[in-house]
Amino acid sequence: MKLIIDTNRLIASLIKNSISRKILLYKGFEFISPEIINEDIQKYKQEIISKANITNENFAVLLNMLMKQIVICQKVEYKDSLDEAKSLIIDIGDVPFIALALAVENEGIWSDDKHFEKQNMIKVWKTSDLIRLL
Repeated sequence: MKLIIDTNRLIASLIKNSISRKILLYKGFEFISPEIINEDIQKYKQEIISKANITNENFAVLLNMLMKQIVICQKVEYKDSLDEAKSLIIDIGDVPFIALALAVENEGIWSDDKHFEKQNMIKVWKTSDLIRLL
């Protein structure tokens, strides 16, 4: 199953050894994300380190391990879908995720953010949905 992973699911995986981390590491899923996920993680790096109570070095190791599970897609791969994506979601920060979902073959977006559910073009998988598939 190929899913676009929203930044919040990666952040949850970094903060705690939780079900989100187990899902991300599960071999039955293939995750992809727009390159903006890297910027988002760097933006929240210190907050993640603080909440996870880890060192910069441990953060780097954990991030590297988790990012090996995610294929990063460059903007060129979904740029033609950006206008349509803007019409589907209010949060401008989530436009690249919607655009990627429109541009490449996938089964939906993994996110627990409610605003993704306000559109009906792309299936949204909550963490609880993926738990049932494990």
